[in-house]
Parts: sequence; C-alpha cells; structure tokens
Amino acid sequence: MSNFVLIPGAWMGAWVWDSVADGLRALGHSVHPVTLSGLADGRADASAVGLETHVRDVLAILDAEGLRDAVVVGHSYSGIVAGQAADRAPERVSHTVFVDAFLPRDGASMLDAFGEGRREEERQISENGGRWPAPGAEDVAREPDLSPGQARGLAGRLVGHPGRTVSEPAVLSRSLARQRATYVLCAFETSDDLSALRAEPNWTFRELQTGHWPMVSAPGELVSMLSEIAAKRR
Repeated sequence: MSNFVLIPGAWMGAWVWDSVADGLRALGHSVHPVTLSGLADGRADASAVGLETHVRDVLAILDAEGLRDAVVVGHSYSGIVAGQAADRAPERVSHTVFVDAFLPRDGASMLDAFGEGRREEERQISENGGRWPAPGAEDVAREPDLSPGQARGLAGRLVGHPGRTVSEPAVLSRSLARQRATYVLCAFETSDDLSALRAEPNWTFRELQTGHWPMVSAPGELVSMLSEIAAKRR
C-alpha cells in the first residue's frame, strides 16, 4: 500500500479531499490531506504567507509523519506546491500527481500563466486585503459535472487565498521532466509545458471525463485512478 499526501488547490482546505481520502483508506492506503497555511480561516492575516510557506507545509508533513516513497498529489494551484516539494525532497517523494494542475516553472509564478490577465488578478488581490478572492456561487455553479448541491456546498466553504502564493515565483533545483510524475487531465486546456512533457519517459498522462474539481464531482473515479497510479509508479 502507498502513502498519499493530498494538497488542495486554491481557496480550499483538506476537507475537499474527504471523499477521496476515505476511499483511499478503504483500499488500505495511508492518506495525509493538508490544509495549507492561511486557508483554515479566510479572515486571518495571511500577509506573511508566501509560496515558500506552502512548500514548507508539505515538507513538514513528510517529515513529521516520517514518510518515504510518498505519492504527493496537487490539484490546480497546488501543482506548483507539489512539484516544488518533490524537487526539494526526492528521498521522500517517489511520484508526483498533478490533478488538472498548474506546473511549477523555475522563476515563474502561477499568475504568469494568466498573461495579460495577471494585472486584473493582482488588482483583485490588492483590493481584497492581500487575498485572491474565491469564485462566487454563480461561477462555481457553472462548473461542469457538479450537482447543484455540490456546487452550493463547495462555494460555501471557499475562502480567499493568500495572494503572495500565486504571485511569487517557483524555485526548482532540477528540471521538472526528471520527476516521476503523472498528469491527470480534466478541464484544463493543454499547455505548451504539458505537450513537451508528453515525450518524457518519467511522465505519464491520464484523463478523467469530469470538471475541474474531480475530488467533488468524481471522487470514486479519482480514487481508482490514484490507486492505480501508485501501484504502477515503479
């Protein structure tokens, strides 16, 4: 059986992985969902929380639990966190899974991927007390494959995300292509980074026919896929 570390994307805590964590544990896996700094309480001062803070959050879990041969799973924003944690602790992380996720690029921030839209996101962060505002209920309700109840429940728990974490650059000591990794495609459009990685022998690609929050819309399918990835990672 495998050790999983589950990192939520922007605006969420470990709670978003509850169904997936339960499913993996039922299969005998050890599961460690993470609530990243600044995301337990959206009203707390998050001005000191940067991208490095979130990377250290994950490294602290790996260390505190004595995990080795871990499968680190990052969703959306947290692909940037997962990739850096795996880069920093290769002796503890055997495989990285990017679930419909942004990829870390050395010297680039997540907002760099927004192109001209970066300024608008930065404006929203500035006007929201240093937090990247969560999508509203109407935006979440438009997400494919979420039931009305799932959309309401998700939107009601999202909190503003520490803004520095999405505007600060990632730091990698080695090429991302050297990581043993799987990318799970859901709703994101394929990027040039992903196209290049398809040729890398350490990388595999899978697809789930669901929206951007598969841990909510398709937890059973995601559990099966993660367990299969872990079994085949060596």
